[in-house]
Amino acid sequence: MTTERVNPPGLAPPAGFSHAVVASGSRVVFLAGQTALDGDGKVAGATLPEQFERALTNLLAALTAAGGTPSDLARVTVYATDVAAYRAHAPGLGRLWRKLAGRDYPAMAVVQVVRLWDEEALVELDGFAVLP
Repeated sequence: MTTERVNPPGLAPPAGFSHAVVASGSRVVFLAGQTALDGDGKVAGATLPEQFERALTNLLAALTAAGGTPSDLARVTVYATDVAAYRAHAPGLGRLWRKLAGRDYPAMAVVQVVRLWDEEALVELDGFAVLP
């Protein structure tokens, strides 16, 4: 697989995402929404950063099981119950992303939602990856 991150000079500089990702490969992996569920199906962590770290870990575990790596991610959507809180924690969330997934950022969006399937969940991530 090859990916090209495209960040046109006429758009605001991206911070923690790419404006576009051109991906070519032979397999597309669609990743279901992941919250901070632990192995017993309970939400782990009370804070947004704790839940974000677990949700991203879960998303990457599903990707790894499908044969992918974080650099294969082409698109990730973050669903947050409080975008203002997400923005307030953005620097720390960015550090967590870099620690777990590196600096090859996919195209991303953050969307505020009223609630998530798991009532205690503050954040959910889904996406897709293109594998060789």
